Amino acid sequence: MKAKLQVGVLGFGTVGSGVIRILKEHQEKISQVTGYDITVKKVLVRDLEKNRRYEAEGFTLTTEPKDVLDDPEIAVIVEVMGSITTAHHYILHALKAGKSVVTANKDLIAIHGDELVAVAQENHCDLFYEASVAGGIPILRTIVNSLAADRIKKVLGIVNGTTNYMLTQMTASNKSYEEALQEAQDLGFAEADPTSDVDGIDAARKMVILTRLAFGMNVNLDDVKTKGIRGISQKDIAIASQLGYRVKLVGQAEEIDNTVDVAVGPVLLPKAHPLSGVSDENNAVFVTGAAVGETMFYGPGAGEMPTATSVVSDLITVAKNTKLGTIGNVFNRFVHETKYTPAEKVFSKYYFRMQMNDKTGTFLKLTKIFADAGVSFDKILQEPNDKHTATVVIISHAASRNQIDEAVRGVNAEPEMRLITQYAVVEG
Repeated sequence: MKAKLQVGVLGFGTVGSGVIRILKEHQEKISQVTGYDITVKKVLVRDLEKNRRYEAEGFTLTTEPKDVLDDPEIAVIVEVMGSITTAHHYILHALKAGKSVVTANKDLIAIHGDELVAVAQENHCDLFYEASVAGGIPILRTIVNSLAADRIKKVLGIVNGTTNYMLTQMTASNKSYEEALQEAQDLGFAEADPTSDVDGIDAARKMVILTRLAFGMNVNLDDVKTKGIRGISQKDIAIASQLGYRVKLVGQAEEIDNTVDVAVGPVLLPKAHPLSGVSDENNAVFVTGAAVGETMFYGPGAGEMPTATSVVSDLITVAKNTKLGTIGNVFNRFVHETKYTPAEKVFSKYYFRMQMNDKTGTFLKLTKIFADAGVSFDKILQEPNDKHTATVVIISHAASRNQIDEAVRGVNAEPEMRLITQYAVVEG
């Protein structure tokens, strides 16, 4: 008989159910791969009487955290309950008790990852969190292991399935922002309160984690320039398409001269760019390495089985480490001093849509404002709105963030012009 590795699970919702299902359905393969019979012993739930899709067969349900966290037979804790404060408390408790931890909690890892890694190391435990970014895509382990020999230069990520689904519907089916949001909520892709998704907060937390692993730098969430998709209109999507682009919510992390710049926001992607074709609730991460060049990792960004697959993959790694006696090695040892790229060294093309008085001399003023800021024009569109105003669309040549900010200040100071939208443009 193979040795047993007993597991405690915190949470029996969608992902927790998926983890238990995979461990049961793939038991023979997992046993061969790890050399252990991995079994769930106890599961922490809020309500013992709640109806669930899966019966509690072979394990015990409890509402008492200590029943799981303090059980000496449980060697590994799987945290799939969500939250930040409570999960943080439970995981610290588990690590200090000498139990390895697998979590899917991107909010927790983005905010408290450094602390938890240090505690895991002090107590010779494993801490893995592959499922915290991009669901079923094994992007974190790919960066840590498969790309360890390369120097990563840039990471672009569509890492929020809710907003990607909404933008797909707005682009493919001409739905308004409100219609797309309602449909995403009806399908369960968006929460009743969608703030974290639509305002870019969820994507920003995932970019903090990706940046930590790709560049060894621990950026603060407050230092990630974050903008969501509220305010994106059918007008912008139609104009972008006319100019050969699609609008996507993209997280960007780039290393420039041993500094890093991290941002999340709507961008214009050339239709030929691989990320441009990522549709519906899918996620993708596009990585540029100095040696390997450009690679993309694509797949489901959420959902019961994709996310649970990543969780169980981490659990298998813990089991292998246990068998080899290598428990307690840090998931990622690459650490670099965190330095932020100054605004004058961050360059990009930009898209501007503005409304202007349609009279002689106004466009000349606009040209002078941009020229004084050092920003030149790549593409220009002008359409009359009525007898008195026109919509002007500009795509600039690459300019620094400082130069763009100066141009925007000039436009905002001019009473005959009103800036409506401003997005970065990713070059193909």
